[in-house]
Amino acid sequence: MGIRGFKPTSPALRQMTVSTFEEITKRQPEKSLIMTLKKHSGRNNQGKITVRHRGGGATKKYRIIDFKRLKDDVPAKVAAVEYDPNRSANIALLSYADGEKRYILHPNGLKVGDVVVSGEHVDIKVGNSMPLMNMPVGTIIHNIEMKVGKGGQLVRSAGNSAQLMAKEGKYALVRLPSGETRYVRKECRATVGQVGNIDHENITVGKAGKKRHMGIRPTVRGSVMNPNDHPHGGGEGKAPIGRANPVTPWGKPALGYKTRKKNKHSNKYIVSARKK
Repeated sequence: MGIRGFKPTSPALRQMTVSTFEEITKRQPEKSLIMTLKKHSGRNNQGKITVRHRGGGATKKYRIIDFKRLKDDVPAKVAAVEYDPNRSANIALLSYADGEKRYILHPNGLKVGDVVVSGEHVDIKVGNSMPLMNMPVGTIIHNIEMKVGKGGQLVRSAGNSAQLMAKEGKYALVRLPSGETRYVRKECRATVGQVGNIDHENITVGKAGKKRHMGIRPTVRGSVMNPNDHPHGGGEGKAPIGRANPVTPWGKPALGYKTRKKNKHSNKYIVSARKK
């Protein structure tokens, strides 16, 4: 999918770019596969803000995506490719031979009219889903399960892909987009191919209003706050941080500090950590 710019009739449009939406073939979502998405503006059940800079944004419906792909050995034809406001990747509408319709993540190269299928023993073809044990080593995959039957949790954003590196005993060795190499049970399913909408990472937001449409509110620098609001605050004029390293509003290191727990139960599945 390509990217286009605008005539620089304003400072914002000079930098702003958007997708050309060439792959999109259907504008309105399937009514049976949408649901209302309630907004929480970053607040928990006590009404306290636990995620900052959230709120507002355009109204949108949630598209119900089939991450499990458990409808085995029933061929499905790609009826349309649609935009999904809830994720960076596009989605494909599948029409199964028995009449059922489902959404899946749109893999790169999958076109309207193509036929995909999921099951234990299916072809190694873009869009097909199967257990890792039935894939040849070296296969490019996405939408990978971490627990059998739970549905894909890894490698779901636009342009991402992982690679099946090896199969050892009960586990398969997978290299993730972050550079991390980890074990996943061989019974876990994945989808063949790379997630589509590859040019998503090259899009420039360009203006503050577009961020507000996304539901992201302004971020205020700590250095312009008062010292009782942020460790970087206070001082006369443009004062430096006053510390060895930048910190969060709660005093924890802000840049490069690893927050992963040292004794996390899934550490035993990680062969090599992700790249810095």
